[in-house]
Order: sequence, then C-alpha cells, then structure tokens
Amino acid sequence: MIRSRHLVANDARLVSRDSRPDRPISDDLLRQASHRLGILALIGASLWFFAPGLAHVAAYVQNPADPRWSQFRTTDVIAVSSIAVSLALFFYLRGPGRHRHPTFVIDLALAYMVMMAFDIGVMMHMEPVSLKVVDTSPMITWIGPVTLMFAAIIPVPPWKMFIAALLSASMDPLGMLIARAYGTFHFESASSAFLMHYPNYLLAGVAVLISHVMTRLGQQVAREREMGSYRLGELLGRGGMGEVYRATHRMLARPAAIKLIRREAVGGNGGQGAQLAAKRFRREAEAAADLRSPHTVELYDFGVTEDQTLYFVMELLEGMTLDALVRAHGPVPARRTVYILRQVCESLEEAHARALVHRDIKPANIHVGRVGLRYDFVKVLDFGLVKSVAGASDDDSLATAAGLTPGTPAYMAPETTRGDVVDGKADIYALGCVAYYLLTGQMVFEADSPYQMIAKHLTALPIPPSQRTGVRLPPALEDLVIRCLAKEAERRPSAAEMNRLLVAVDGEPWTEDEAKEWWRTREARAQVAGSST
Repeated sequence: MIRSRHLVANDARLVSRDSRPDRPISDDLLRQASHRLGILALIGASLWFFAPGLAHVAAYVQNPADPRWSQFRTTDVIAVSSIAVSLALFFYLRGPGRHRHPTFVIDLALAYMVMMAFDIGVMMHMEPVSLKVVDTSPMITWIGPVTLMFAAIIPVPPWKMFIAALLSASMDPLGMLIARAYGTFHFESASSAFLMHYPNYLLAGVAVLISHVMTRLGQQVAREREMGSYRLGELLGRGGMGEVYRATHRMLARPAAIKLIRREAVGGNGGQGAQLAAKRFRREAEAAADLRSPHTVELYDFGVTEDQTLYFVMELLEGMTLDALVRAHGPVPARRTVYILRQVCESLEEAHARALVHRDIKPANIHVGRVGLRYDFVKVLDFGLVKSVAGASDDDSLATAAGLTPGTPAYMAPETTRGDVVDGKADIYALGCVAYYLLTGQMVFEADSPYQMIAKHLTALPIPPSQRTGVRLPPALEDLVIRCLAKEAERRPSAAEMNRLLVAVDGEPWTEDEAKEWWRTREARAQVAGSST
C-alpha cells in the first residue's frame, strides 16, 4: 500500500498520456447516448404526427372543396408506422427492469436511423405528380440532416456509421424506384435517381467524419477518467467538494468508489497553492488509511493526477446512507437506532484514540447495508478529510485550506462554529444530531439559512425527541441523546463511553436476524415493484 502511494501520481500521469486508439468508450457515456436516443425517438414520433397532419390542414385551407384533404393516403400509413416504431423505441429504452447492453442500443440506433431514412425516402416520392417527367436536379432532402443529427449525438464507430449513412443516403433513390414501380413518380433512368441525391451522399461522408470526432472525444474522456490503476464508470453522486464515481481496478477487476476533489474546492489553482493542497491531502489521506475499524470505510488508494485533481479510491458499498434510509422509510425504531449508533461509536473511538476528528459526521456520511453475510453493517464515510489535533499548531487541513468551515451547519458543534480548537467531542455532538434525526425523522433545529442554523446550535436548547414525535423512547437513550447535544464539550460522553451507555439502554436489542429480514423484505419489494412496472 505504501509503495502504491508513492507511485500513484506517476501512474496517473502515464495513464493520462496513454493514447491507444482502440480504447472503448465507457459504459456510462454510452448509457447517456441511449438516453439521448430515447429523446430523439420521442421527437421523431412528434414530427411524424404533426408533419402529415399539418399537410392535411394546409390542403384544406388552400382548397376546402377538394375532398382529398380528408383522405387517408399511403403517406399517412408510412407516418403511422413511423410513429409506432418511434414510440416503441422510446418506451423500450425508458422501460424499467430491463438490462440492455449499451453497444446493442447503439446498433439499435443505427437501425432506427436507416428505417427512418427509408420511410422518408418512400414518403417523399409516393404522392402522384402531374408532370410527365419529374425534374431530377440535385437536391438535399431530410435524410441528410437526420444522418448528421444521429452522428452528432450517438458515439458510433466510424465504420458502422459509414455503412449506416451509406444505406440511409440510398433510401431516396430507393424511394424513387419504388414510386416509379407504383406509377406515381416518373424519371428517365435509374442513374438519375442517384445523381439527384448525390448531396446526401456527401453529407453521409460528413457524418462519418463527425462520428470519428465523437468517438475520439469519448475515448479521450475514458482516458481522462482513469485514475491510477482504476477506470471510472458511472457517476454515483455529487458533494460540496467533488463527485463520486463507480470504478473498477484494471487488473484485479475489483469494484471500488472514487471520490474526485476539484482543485478549486481546495484552493489549489496552481503554483505553491496547488503543492500545499496536495501535501495536506496526502498527509490526511495517509492518516485515514491507517484506520482499521471495520466500521470505517476502507481506503484503497489515493493520488494526485497530472491536472492536480485529488482522488480517493474507497471500497464500494451495498446499501444506503442513513439520510436515504430515513427519507425512504421514516424514523428508525429505538432498538435499531442503538444498533446503528454503537457501530458508529466503534469507528469514532479508534479515530479519536489516534487524535483524529472526522468533523463532518452526518446521516449522509454514515452508510448502512450488507457486508458479506452481515446486514445493517455500518460504515462511516468521508474519513479522507479528517483533522489531526495531536500537536497541531495551525489549522492547515485540506478543508480549511480552501477557506471552508469544515462540517455541515445542521450537525455542527458549537465550538466548531466559534472557531475554537476541536477534538473528538465535536464528532459526538454531530452523532447526537444524527441520533435525533434517526429517532424523529427531523433535524434537531429547523432554520431558514445556515447562519440561523448555526445560531440555534450556539444558543437554543433541543426539544427531547419523544416530545417531537409523541412516541415513547427508552429514557436512557433519550437522556444520552440530549447529553450528546450539550453546548459544553466536556459534558458530552466520549465515543467509548457512549458505546457503553448504548449497551445499557433498556429493551430487547436489535438482532442481526431482524436486520437480515428487513433488508431481504426490502429487496423483495423492490423486485416486485420493478417487475410490475
């Protein structure tokens, strides 16, 4: 691990310079293209509906006595079939519970493009004309712009786009030949049908060039999103300092989560500022990597890329944060709250014993889920921005280097907002706020702005949780939560003491079997909901 830390920056530089032309486009970019294809199909369905409909309206306005404006023609049949295909594609791409390989969706997009080109080609030439021989002067039809549009929004390998664009451009001549066979279109020779539409073939060539550029851009994004030995995948979430992505180790195929910290978020825009931010980042990441509690999220690796982007590589977790748990299922029963809080205390106890303060304990930074065969297993997140209080003479952590007040106002201890020196008791105050949120589904204080929230944490007394909800709680648990929310740090328990007090709370303890049953019931309901929709 130590060797990896020293080499990771060089590794990232080597990755960013890698320019293999055969690098695949990442799956999440292809999924974005799939989303755009769905929108394009919906727009196509709308155009196929309005264009023929407006043609009937225009015919009526020009000559109301002519009954042909109300007749259902061959072009209307083509329009209806195109609407059906477009809507089918839209609902197929948006339908829940389906696993579609992104590459298959891209191939489906090309097939859809060729099909739409065929419908346009036939539709444009099936209307009977009165001229004996139609003028076959070169022209651009709708097929050319449609091909360019697909090339611009769908990252297709150039060779595939060449085939599909060539077929699409040929649909106008094919439509003319079909119309001549039906006797609705007249021209001298088959070659004139191709010469008439040669501009579309030129646009097909332009579409291949656009596809080449789009593919190279996608490959460049894939290169830029490789961090050390890890390749980034889909975006999992965004925070105040950066984004979190799913990632895979290129050699071990081990799933992970990578948190990218933006340069501007740490004040490292260049020069000495960037070097100082990287130094602090490395120091704090090394401190976090030394934590061994099973309830602390495991840090696999960290580094700084060539463009000074800082990143952490962490274990990928299965489950949800406490914030998501309460939002989805409401307040948590007291027995289960005790079970969760005890695990958080174990994580914090180790950190505090090493003179490390988390400084941003909140429901969104506490994860609960399945680890191996254990359920309701807690992991404390974001230990990459810890603050060491052992012999620190200046507050030069990564967060404060950015000019930020570390923490979240709704969970911030009074001494933190005052700018006082903080220790592990600040985390205990935040954990008391978390316990309050779990038991009530509400924050300790409500406020309209961060400043008002900070003011309430400084001066206001919390209402006991049972009075907020009307639900009776074990007195020992409620007293402990209120004690954690004491304004004076010395009145709060330590993490170890809080753990012991939680063990002593009256009532039957929450068991692993109950946790297992809760998660399995949730998974079963999710599967039923997915299959029913």
